[in-house]
Amino acid sequence: VQVAESGGGLVQAGGSLRLSCVASGSGFSVNAIDWYRQAPGKQRESVASISSGGSLKYAESVEGRFIISRDNAKNTASLQMNSLKPEDTAVYYCRAEMYRAPRTYAYWGQGTQVTVSS
Repeated sequence: VQVAESGGGLVQAGGSLRLSCVASGSGFSVNAIDWYRQAPGKQRESVASISSGGSLKYAESVEGRFIISRDNAKNTASLQMNSLKPEDTAVYYCRAEMYRAPRTYAYWGQGTQVTVSS
């Protein structure tokens, strides 16, 4: 199984970044894909989630600024981050729920750094 993020970087406040996640594994199907983030000294927190059917959830802190989407054919998900703030600075992780009968497994990517300068 492979879960990998890309697209992090340094951006000024008010700018945008787009993160991508690819999830794959022989014999697995991909259910929900979630984005989490962890800032220095803080706990990892959920940012956004998208189910295989397209249901969306957002943390209140990013609602209206971030957009999560996915391409089921490619097993990829994206997080479009707009109007970025310094408090969005964190390592962003992709978490994929992968199903192979009879169980569902959760796999994490290695994380990608997002730094927003003021």
